[in-house]
Amino acid sequence: QVQLVESGGGLVQPGGSLRLSCAASGISFRGMFSFATMAWYRQTPGKQRELVASINRGYQTDYADSVKGRFTISRDNTKTTVDLQMNSLKPEDTAVYYCKMAAASDDYWGQGTQVTVSS
Repeated sequence: QVQLVESGGGLVQPGGSLRLSCAASGISFRGMFSFATMAWYRQTPGKQRELVASINRGYQTDYADSVKGRFTISRDNTKTTVDLQMNSLKPEDTAVYYCKMAAASDDYWGQGTQVTVSS
């Protein structure tokens, strides 16, 4: 079965950078990952999970207005990973960040990684 494992979260000061990575395993057939749209979401207590960034199979990207110009999403189909480079971090970026794989058959989620931006 498909598993997504996020890593790279932690505590960082405002203005700092972090790089999140999501590794997919249990891919059942060749092309399942490369055809999927990969995305990062985030969630804070009491709020709905929100889309941060996505990248489709054609490498087209989309970003939430709040992170445009600061965050960059990328994917490596050979390694079945998707990364989120986060620069110029702000306290309001503090959240649990989740990786999502939207495959033809189903959606898959990781367990989340905490990002805390604080001085």
